[in-house]
Amino acid sequence: MEKVMHYVWRHRLWNNPSMETVDGRRVTVIDPGQPNNGSGPDFFNAKVRIDGELWAGNVEIHVRASDWYRHGHDSDPAYDSVILHVVDADDAPVERPVSGGRIPQVRMPCVADFASRYSRLVGNASTELPCAGEIASMSSLHISDWISALAHERIIGKAERITELLGRFCGDWEETAYVTFARALGRGINGQAMEQLALATPLRLLRKHSDSTVALEAMLFGQAGMLEKEAADDPYYATLQREYAFYRTKFGLRQPKAIVWRTSGMRPQSFPHRRVALLAAMISGGFSLLSKLLESENPENIMRLFQAELSPYWQTRYTFGAVAGRPSPPLGRGAMQSLVINVAVPLIYAYGSVVRDPKAEQRQDHAFGLLEQIPSEENNIVSLFVKEGVVCRDAFTSQALIQLRRVYCEPRKCLYCRIGHRLLSRRAMRPVISD
Repeated sequence: MEKVMHYVWRHRLWNNPSMETVDGRRVTVIDPGQPNNGSGPDFFNAKVRIDGELWAGNVEIHVRASDWYRHGHDSDPAYDSVILHVVDADDAPVERPVSGGRIPQVRMPCVADFASRYSRLVGNASTELPCAGEIASMSSLHISDWISALAHERIIGKAERITELLGRFCGDWEETAYVTFARALGRGINGQAMEQLALATPLRLLRKHSDSTVALEAMLFGQAGMLEKEAADDPYYATLQREYAFYRTKFGLRQPKAIVWRTSGMRPQSFPHRRVALLAAMISGGFSLLSKLLESENPENIMRLFQAELSPYWQTRYTFGAVAGRPSPPLGRGAMQSLVINVAVPLIYAYGSVVRDPKAEQRQDHAFGLLEQIPSEENNIVSLFVKEGVVCRDAFTSQALIQLRRVYCEPRKCLYCRIGHRLLSRRAMRPVISD
């Protein structure tokens, strides 16, 4: 039982933000302190306010107050610094062993099987929502506040990754936008490979030949490791091979190591060959994505930036070789909306964070406003929450739910989730019954 009490105290799982001592003084816990795994009081360096007066020191926890004497604390100088005694049963007053004086005492009656209830809550996190069946009982205000915080947390995290790239490229925003776009173009399955390709094939080199589609495709496909087979009966493939050999020598290009392309379970329109061809098409004629994003007012304007036209060869093919059929657009509407979410929004927010001009805050607000104008993403994560009654109408909310699932549910961090914390606090305490 004492271990349960330690757990509840450490993670602030009591029902109310303030307590009362057994003699009626109000106690507010500012910092529960650091757990002590050695000898001495249970928690070091705690801070509490008792009837408005700030106390700093240590906290001791017992099932029964009289355990203070059973454990010999009344004669141990190490316990003279205890500022608060937390107990389940108040069956005796306690005093400091050296300086004397009664120690303030509060009751924190915990549910005996709380630990097993917590284990059941997080035990199914890998396959379903830990709070399935209970999230609907939360107030809509509590849910909406947490969703707002999660959406900000997710976009800020993406923006921080962008600022790391910006440092790598010595402040070159377009090079940063190029790598960010390439990664998002690969979606989850080929995102890492597309990023490796972009990092190994700098935009500054591609820009030197942005007037030649053949040169751009030769460098990108060659760096992607997609020109290593025999030319067979494909003249264009053979041309790209020759061109890549030339530019590889000219620029000293090195293929990224261990790059892996995946096609299993993918629609042909999303095959990596088509995405590399689209990357080349985006660079053809010049690449100034970041500057154009900053001038775009809404998602529709931004999606038009991603509507680059593939070269004639790739309009009717998904890989090198035989013609696949009639021409098809490189990206559907859903894919373009995904690029707004994963490229435009974090880039605009990051720019507003780094470039502190009069429009900085406006840019950051604009980034979140874009998410609110895009319909919710449709995926397994969003479906889990919708099934439990969570309303998800826009990308602002779906991004928040993805953050919640990935960062809190799957790693079983229910204690750090506002929903999980509140549900656990409901289960942790028994009602205090006055003697």
